[in-house]
Amino acid sequence: MLRAFSLDHATHVALNLAWVAAAAVVAYAAGLALSWVLQRVKGRSPVIDDLDVLTRRPVRATLVVIATTTAVHHTTASSSQFRGWLDHALLIAVMATNTWLVASLVFVAERRAIARFARGDTDIADADRHRRKIRTQITMLRRLVVAVVVVFGLAAVLETFPAFNSIGKTLFASAGVLSVVAGLAAQTSLGAVFAGIQIAFSDAIRVGDVVVVENEWGRIEEITLTYVVVHLWDERRLVLPCTYFTKTPYQNWTRNATALLGTVELDVDFTVALNAMRSELDRLLRSDGLWDGRVGVLQVTDAVDGYVRVRMLVSAPNAGDLFDLRCNVREGMVTWLQRTKPAALPRQRIERAEPQRAADHPDTRPDAAAEPRADSALFNGSPGAEERGRAFSGPEAEDRLEDWEFARVRNPR
Repeated sequence: MLRAFSLDHATHVALNLAWVAAAAVVAYAAGLALSWVLQRVKGRSPVIDDLDVLTRRPVRATLVVIATTTAVHHTTASSSQFRGWLDHALLIAVMATNTWLVASLVFVAERRAIARFARGDTDIADADRHRRKIRTQITMLRRLVVAVVVVFGLAAVLETFPAFNSIGKTLFASAGVLSVVAGLAAQTSLGAVFAGIQIAFSDAIRVGDVVVVENEWGRIEEITLTYVVVHLWDERRLVLPCTYFTKTPYQNWTRNATALLGTVELDVDFTVALNAMRSELDRLLRSDGLWDGRVGVLQVTDAVDGYVRVRMLVSAPNAGDLFDLRCNVREGMVTWLQRTKPAALPRQRIERAEPQRAADHPDTRPDAAAEPRADSALFNGSPGAEERGRAFSGPEAEDRLEDWEFARVRNPR
């Protein structure tokens, strides 16, 4: 009899499991059918397209969990040994799938809001700038809402545990101390979060803006609640905290418009033909599709150290085109100088000084050596000098010097 009872119990459990599995399969099939229907009507409405793409998996998971819960409740007695923890697990699964589904619906709302409010004006530059602004703000709102949904879902799951109430009471009892400790510990993180919200809604930077940060040129790729990712020109990613953009000066090249001005400087010789250079610059710019036709000026900005510094000011619709345009103009101008004006290339001049002719110097005349100079030396070289030398060489030099000076005064000749 005991064996028969065991077989009947095992059969009953297997039958219940079969019913539960069948319910899960039917629910998954219903999810597939719903996706098939949405794909058949795809294209009629952008909302349906977004629902089909973004909510396909969470809808199937939610249907499977709900069908499994219903089958368990109808096939298993409430007094069963495993019914308590199974119901608890299924309840947590329902909360998790519902949280996933709601978060997916938030993504659908984000995409529809961007498509509706980021149309912009007729001007392409204004439309792109408006679209990036709306996209940045809506993306930030979506992240905030998803974070709130996840927090509420986690709180709902924790509420299902009986021990959570006692833990909550203990935490609330020491709320004063915990708030101070949490505030000090999370000061930096909270500051970064508020900085991220400020960036999103102050319109200081937007996704897609071209910026110069830390002496690096790049484009804003992602803005989160705590950090900003800058996609640099050489494919690197520079990750900066949001507080960087609220405390540190930086350059935003697309804040109000994408069009920019750039310079190309060359050092050339003083013999350069400036009018010919201006004509060549005009020709290069008109033949280059990157030039927007706004500015094309050639000016001499300096002339020092044997060179003439020529600056060419050009314009382009965006930063990428401006960089390529500057390279094209520089290369074209150097090639033109090499081909047509090689004398205008920078060079260093070293000139030899002409030696002074002998006839121009009074001491190098042929008769200069024959002419005695009375003041050529003090004690030699002339009769008077030698006499003075003899006067200062004896023991009575001082007396003879006085006699010589007295005789010189009386007879100057």
